[in-house]
Amino acid sequence: MIVTDELARRACADRGLKVPEEISPAKALTLAESDVADLGSIVAAALAHSPAARILLAALESEQTVPETAVRDYYDRNQDRFLTPDALRRGVTPFDGAAPEDVRPYEEVREAISGELRRAAGHQAFFGWLDQARADVTYSHGHEHPGDPSHPDHEHRH
Repeated sequence: MIVTDELARRACADRGLKVPEEISPAKALTLAESDVADLGSIVAAALAHSPAARILLAALESEQTVPETAVRDYYDRNQDRFLTPDALRRGVTPFDGAAPEDVRPYEEVREAISGELRRAAGHQAFFGWLDQARADVTYSHGHEHPGDPSHPDHEHRH
């Protein structure tokens, strides 16, 4: 987490992004369980405690462009996510003949889908940045993370 925070601080400085010097534990970001599962525990912990990592993630997210065709394709392939509350109460599924009125219109959900896809692309960009940024990091002997494949005991379990 400390290495990720330092790398993120350097990346923010390179991009001209302002990062608060410190954050109080009371103001630390709380991540939803689904975010922890999506991000992985180390990245989620770094984002929870590093303002620089969060600012960098937000910047990377804002740089993502989601083509309209990708948004529409997502909508068409995931009709189960856009059933109306009434259709859900009746037990309708898109796999057994949902009527057009059972599915929320594309125009109604388009922005939410675009935001979700932009967020996912931002996460991918963050992971790519982090992998590249960590490539040149050398840990002092004895301070390697047990999950690091370069560590001799990388299969260590807690």
